Amino acid sequence: MYTGIVQGKETVLSLDKRNGFSTLAISNINHFFDDVFVGASVAINGTCLTVTQFKNDIVSFDISDFTSDVTTLKFLDVGDKVNIERSHQMHKENGGHSLYGHIEGVAKVVDFIETGETYQLIISIPEDNIKYFFHKGFIGLHGCSLTINGINEENKIIELNLIPETLRLTNLGNIKIGDLLNYEIDQTTRTIVDTVSRAINANKLMQ
Repeated sequence: MYTGIVQGKETVLSLDKRNGFSTLAISNINHFFDDVFVGASVAINGTCLTVTQFKNDIVSFDISDFTSDVTTLKFLDVGDKVNIERSHQMHKENGGHSLYGHIEGVAKVVDFIETGETYQLIISIPEDNIKYFFHKGFIGLHGCSLTINGINEENKIIELNLIPETLRLTNLGNIKIGDLLNYEIDQTTRTIVDTVSRAINANKLMQ
């Protein structure tokens, strides 16, 4: 489990395509992985991945083709900066929201507007998933837990605000219009929405 409080960024060193999966290697410049072990879970741009090797300050992960297909990880290049969050530990502060690193898909950046030292980020949500988001709810975006400040269900648009600390710590400060970002749905909200929808549909069938 994760909190959506990104610890910082690391650099992609390689992304090697293999049979049915890819191997991603990233740096440990900021020492996020000094105590990491093979089998540990780490969120990379919001995607939960398992450590497969840690050697010479290089940490490696295997990415299944399925995960590549539904996330932006397949677009990574050597030198790219990725958001890092280690899995949450019990009895430590949770300053964000509950995230699982289970990426739903990719959202598209519609606009990125400077407002003083902050930015307003506007994204479009694909398909019918806008129904899972609400004003003052949250979204996991490239691993960042962000509060939704505006929503347009008809146009499938969500508005978010990025504070200077988020821009400093994460790679969201470098996004451009048209970029794709991994997004995660709050699983509690999904359960409620889907349960109510099923109940309504079942009631209609009985009438």
